[in-house]
Amino acid sequence: MIKASAIVLTLLAGPLQAECRHALALGLDVSSSVDAVEYNLQMVGLAEALDDPRVRRALIGDGGGHVALMVYEWSGRTHQVVILPWIEVLGHEQVNHAIAVIGQHGRSASNAPTALGSAMGFGAEQLAIGPDCWRQTLDISGDGINNAGFRPKQALLNYDFSNITVNGLVVTTTDGGALRQYYQQEVIYGANAFVEVATGYTDYERAIKRKLLRELTVLALSQLN
Repeated sequence: MIKASAIVLTLLAGPLQAECRHALALGLDVSSSVDAVEYNLQMVGLAEALDDPRVRRALIGDGGGHVALMVYEWSGRTHQVVILPWIEVLGHEQVNHAIAVIGQHGRSASNAPTALGSAMGFGAEQLAIGPDCWRQTLDISGDGINNAGFRPKQALLNYDFSNITVNGLVVTTTDGGALRQYYQQEVIYGANAFVEVATGYTDYERAIKRKLLRELTVLALSQLN
């Protein structure tokens, strides 16, 4: 178990070091379309993905710069809650801390609509006040289209996404074609942006693991080009 003093030092540390190669913000859907079982699968799936040895290595790096990580959940227009504040992932201790925080978090909402544009705006704000890293990525997971507030396309206009890549993870019980297309047209943004598909929340762990590895590995290699 991580000592409380170590956690406090991590969270209260000053500006992140210049060798941060990637700031990664993860936004999780907790709108009314996500039931209690699905919510649990999403949270456990993310924790298990972070605990995967390949993901751990990709997060920590091998001398080519580290990753900064934060996690939040979103639903209605004014409902975005930070689960994990920004941390520098310098070693396994920080990964363990992130997993523990995610595992202990209680759901903040269950009957709110899907305000995808607002969720993206919040993510952009978090990246703006976060670490100074070579790259910035916003990950948005969701199982439906926007049905409250402004559209995702409007978020891209109303907030500063000039240095942010937005990737999506859609969760669907079908082949994911329609929702994937929606995310491709409305949500993802920036160089090499992509959409990952989970076939139901039972597939969330596999999908988020694949997504993290794709992002972190590509970004790490790109610094050598």
